[in-house]
Amino acid sequence: MHVIRVLGGRGAGPTALSSYDAALASVNLHDYNLVRVSSVVPAGVRVEAVETAPDLGPAGNRLTVVEASATLAPGEAGPACAAVGWALPREGAGVLYEGSGTDPEATRRRVEEGLRAARELRGDRDWDGGESGLEPATADPDPERYVTAVVIAAYGESEPVG
Repeated sequence: MHVIRVLGGRGAGPTALSSYDAALASVNLHDYNLVRVSSVVPAGVRVEAVETAPDLGPAGNRLTVVEASATLAPGEAGPACAAVGWALPREGAGVLYEGSGTDPEATRRRVEEGLRAARELRGDRDWDGGESGLEPATADPDPERYVTAVVIAAYGESEPVG
């Protein structure tokens, strides 16, 4: 793995799960079994925001991810907001931080505050001159359908299950 791709998607559907599936489809990640991990970026791996995922392997494969998602029921106030941010030091392992909610600015602030805390906790690394970023996604409420906002940080390529 040389890259973690960060993608923000939105979807709507007749159920919460179908709206989540549609949000994954909007970034081409709907045919993988997502396996969530904690938010550490291995040393030497770059992080890049992209609009859609390339082919990461056969359908049904396992894909390692960090994920933020928010789903609204029909007519529920929103928007649904999700965000993933990252911080990479000059050398060594970096961090990802995820957040969700119904207020875009509050969600962004929580992710930024989390990244600050993660850098402070790992004070032995040189964060000055490293890279950082934040990818948000929002889904507007719908009176008749569930809506989901999702941001996925996908680690490399998929792998066979089992």
